[in-house]
Amino acid sequence: MERIFEFIGNHPLLVTAWLLTLTVLLWTEKRKSGKSVTTAEATRMINKESALILDIRNKKEWDTGHIANSRHIPFADLDRRITELDNYKEKPIIVVCNLGQTAGSAGKKLKTAGFTQVARLSGGITEWKAQHLPIVKK
Repeated sequence: MERIFEFIGNHPLLVTAWLLTLTVLLWTEKRKSGKSVTTAEATRMINKESALILDIRNKKEWDTGHIANSRHIPFADLDRRITELDNYKEKPIIVVCNLGQTAGSAGKKLKTAGFTQVARLSGGITEWKAQHLPIVKK
């Protein structure tokens, strides 16, 4: 640990450049993944704004439980089936995956296709279940 402080003291410009690069990288990655919403915000959007829940998990994961009234389009099929969502281009869409990471890529595809109000569920279905919110099992 002493060596780290010694390195920082001896190379302040290098450490500053590294911290700046790390900050920019994290900022751009967060922007790429789009807006995220908490489970409470998602519930409000579903109830007050009639937001569409788009579940992009695979069929096996979907069958273990999903949010009521959600639409299932696996991420692998999203490019091919995106036209099924054309009625929601101006409406809120909340993208759900397992942990909230793949949803960012799906959100980017939706935005590129002209969808204006796309968000991802922070923590994905895992967070939804952890909050003991209702799920539907088939």
